[in-house]
Amino acid sequence: MGVLYVVATPLGNLEDITLRALRVLKEVDWIAAEDTRHTRKLLAHYGIRTPLTAYHDWIEREKAPLLIERLRSGESGALVADAGTPVLSDPGFHLVRSAWDAGVKVVPIPGPSAIVAALSAAGLPARRFAFEGFLPVRASQRRARLSKLADEQRTLVFFETARRLRDTLRELSEIWGERTLVIARELTKHFEEFLRGTPHELLREIDERGRALKGEVTIVAEGARTNGGAAEEALADWQTALAELRAHGVSLRDAARQIAEKYGVPRRQVYQYGLERG
Repeated sequence: MGVLYVVATPLGNLEDITLRALRVLKEVDWIAAEDTRHTRKLLAHYGIRTPLTAYHDWIEREKAPLLIERLRSGESGALVADAGTPVLSDPGFHLVRSAWDAGVKVVPIPGPSAIVAALSAAGLPARRFAFEGFLPVRASQRRARLSKLADEQRTLVFFETARRLRDTLRELSEIWGERTLVIARELTKHFEEFLRGTPHELLREIDERGRALKGEVTIVAEGARTNGGAAEEALADWQTALAELRAHGVSLRDAARQIAEKYGVPRRQVYQYGLERG
């Protein structure tokens, strides 16, 4: 049998592609692309002439069996989205699951992801987070989804269209209150931009510009703040600091003393935690 490669491609800047991804795209028998016109530009930039076949939302269920047969016959193929990592709010789930069901090997070729890119620069806790994909288009359904997530303590990541961004910010302000949000727009592209603030502050900034935002938008939202959540975050902070000190060769005794002084945690508690971790 052949191999199905799930290949991450650049979000915008064509330099953000791995050497391994380029090699795979050159060596496979075909590339299943969300938009062949978009992917053709990437391939042309790197002189890759592998045949393309369309694989978008409207034909995914119909096309998957045909591609699986080609994989079963010994061909290898690559699955790509327009940008970033396939399957994550992009076509590919049915093809990957069908490959598993058919006994075809699936190999990820990791790389760019708007989720990870936005999280890494947002300045919000990323130790635990939840990705919610695109919010519903209908206002009533969107409000219902946001209401269900109002008490979620993890950092949340959404995709949204620039056209619906103002409506979403107003609903976030009304349902969640004034917690910190980060809007990541046009990631890795020429007009890349990060906006940070509460929903109210972000709406005011957009209004002051006198023009609507354009491009692709990723929203990173602070989780619900509770006493328990704050305690959990503080616990994670000193545990991480302890691990870093130990990794730099600081003795457990000295590290426990430093952590106790900086974070106000009982030194015995830190020392016992370090012993248990080895």
